[in-house]
Amino acid sequence: MNTLNAPQASTLDSPELAPRVGPLARPSRAVPGPRGPLSGFRIVRKPIEHTSVDFKRYGDVVGYRIGTMRIFLVVHPDGVKHVLQENHRNYVKSPDYKILKRVLGEGLLTSENPLWLSQRRLMTPMFHRQRIAEFGATMVDSTLKMLDKWSSLAGEGATFDVCNEMMQLTLEIVARVLFKVEIAGELAHEIGHDVTVTNERLGQFDLGTLLPWLPTRRNREFRRAIRSFDALIAGMIADHRRHGEDRGDMLSLLLAARDEDTGEAMSDKQVRDEALTLIAAGHETTANALAWTWYLLSQNPAVEQKLHAELAAVLGGRAPTVADLPNLRYTSMVIDESMRLYPPAWSIGRSPLADDEVLGFSVPKGASVMLSQWLTHRHPDFWENPERFDPDRFSPERSANRPRYAYFPFGGGPRLCIGNTFALTEANLILAAIAQKFRLRMVPGHPVELQPLVTLRPRYGLKMTVDPAQS
Repeated sequence: MNTLNAPQASTLDSPELAPRVGPLARPSRAVPGPRGPLSGFRIVRKPIEHTSVDFKRYGDVVGYRIGTMRIFLVVHPDGVKHVLQENHRNYVKSPDYKILKRVLGEGLLTSENPLWLSQRRLMTPMFHRQRIAEFGATMVDSTLKMLDKWSSLAGEGATFDVCNEMMQLTLEIVARVLFKVEIAGELAHEIGHDVTVTNERLGQFDLGTLLPWLPTRRNREFRRAIRSFDALIAGMIADHRRHGEDRGDMLSLLLAARDEDTGEAMSDKQVRDEALTLIAAGHETTANALAWTWYLLSQNPAVEQKLHAELAAVLGGRAPTVADLPNLRYTSMVIDESMRLYPPAWSIGRSPLADDEVLGFSVPKGASVMLSQWLTHRHPDFWENPERFDPDRFSPERSANRPRYAYFPFGGGPRLCIGNTFALTEANLILAAIAQKFRLRMVPGHPVELQPLVTLRPRYGLKMTVDPAQS
C-alpha cells in the first residue's frame, strides 16, 4: 500500500478546514492556533501531518505552546524573508539545534557569531564555482563505478533500496572531493548506518532525547555512533598531520588555518566538528533529494520521457560534464521540482534575540520560530496544483513573478547553505549520468511514507528495480 500522501489526510478537505492563507495577516495580539498549554506536542510527534492541517485551518502564522515555550509556525514567503533576510541579525538558531550539537558540536551548521562567521569565511574558497567545477569529474567517475554494479542487475528483476545506493554514492563523493580519502564498501555502509542512528535519535522526540544519559537502547546506539564518527575523523586528522602536506582539500585548509588575532591553530575538536558537519550534511541531503527524484520519475512517465529526450539530445550517450549543465535545463528543473515537493531540509528553526513582529503578529524574545519548506513549497497562493510533479513550473517564464522565498530548499539570507552550488552540481550530474543509462521502477506494493527526521527520508526506503533506459 502506498501511504505517501498520509500527511495530506482527508481531514484537510473537510469544510471547517477551508484555507485561510491570504498574503499578510492583520496585526493581532492573539496568534491563531490550537489551544492549550501542551498544544505544541502535536507538531513534535507528527510535525508534517499536524502543521499541514493547522496551516489550512489558521493561516500563515500559527501559534503553539509547550508549557512556557512559545512556538510560531510561519509559512508565507514574506514571513520567511523577514526572519532569514530582512531581520536576520535578530535571530539565532532555535533551541532544538542544541540537540543537534550533540553530534556536530560547533560546526558550521550549528555555531553562531563570531565563530560561525570566522569558519564560514575560512571554508568559502572550497565552494567557489571554479573549485566545484574541478570536482565534477570525480562526481561522475564515482557514479559510473556504481552503474557498473547496476549493469548486472538490469533486466533481472533484482531489487535494491535506491536510498542506500544514493547515500553510499554521495558519501564516497564528498569524501573524495573534500577530504581526499576513500570511503566505500563496508566502511561506507557502517557510516551510513551511524548517520541513520543519529538522525533517528535526533529526529524522534522521546524521554531519551531530553535525558541523553539514560541507558536506553537508542541512547546507547547513539553514543556508539558518535564514538565511531570521532574515530573516523581522528584517523583522518592523524593521517594528514603524519604526512604534513597540503593536499588541497578541506581538511588541509582547516588544519592550516590560523586565528587572525592570536595566530593559534584550530583545536582538533574544532576541526572534528567542521569535518563531521561537512561529511554528514554534505551527503545526506543530496542523497535524499536524489532518492525522492527517482521515486517521482517512476510515477510520472511523461516527465521521465522528456528528461531522457534532453539527455539524448545534449549528451548523445556520453558521460555528462560540468560544461554540459547549462544545456541540461530540464534536468535542472527536475531536481528543483523534486526538492520543492520533498525538500531534504524540510524545516528551519530560529529564535529572536529581541521582541519582533512577523506578518503583523508579535513574536516574543526567546520564542521558537518554525519555517517549513514543506508547507511554503506547497503554498497555494504561489504554486498552482501544488501536489503535482511539474518541473516546467521552474521555467524562466513561470518563475518570473514568484517571490524569492516561496522556494528555499537551502535556507536563505547570510546563512544560505554554503554547499548549495556543490549539492546542485552533484545532483544534476548524478541524475544525468544515471538516467541516460537506466530507468528505475518502484517494486509494486512497497510502502512509501514520509519520515521527517532532521532530514526528510522515506520511512521504509525506496525498493526499486532497474532496467536499461532504452527499454
